[in-house]
Amino acid sequence: MIRYAYLWTHEADVGAEEGRKDRPCAVVLALTRAEGAVEVVVAPITSSAPARDADGVEVPAETRRRLGLQDAPCWVVLTEVNRFAWPGPDLRPVESVTGPVWSHGLLPARLFGRVRDTVVARARARTLRAVLRPE
Repeated sequence: MIRYAYLWTHEADVGAEEGRKDRPCAVVLALTRAEGAVEVVVAPITSSAPARDADGVEVPAETRRRLGLQDAPCWVVLTEVNRFAWPGPDLRPVESVTGPVWSHGLLPARLFGRVRDTVVARARARTLRAVLRPE
């Protein structure tokens, strides 16, 4: 999980090029292109409950505490993603007890698998919205 200036699809649809808020995001996929460049797909984490249960997965309280997230419930959004060349200009450091780091930590394997599998299935079904971020 990283901290990233996520650009929501509804913001991109009206011409925004920068995310308004740095937020935690789950790294869903990392793809190495033929030329060696790495492209990353991230899903945002938000405190807003999804309209439908299938549109997000709640991050368990224990995981939120371990990753240094807020105490209030939060969800990984499964309906949209940002794609960008790694590391990209919108990656933000995460404050930790030892100083700034580049990751909150890892999602539990089962939670990550559910997020990854749902995002991949939606991409294949062409129901996943994606914002391609410039380098």
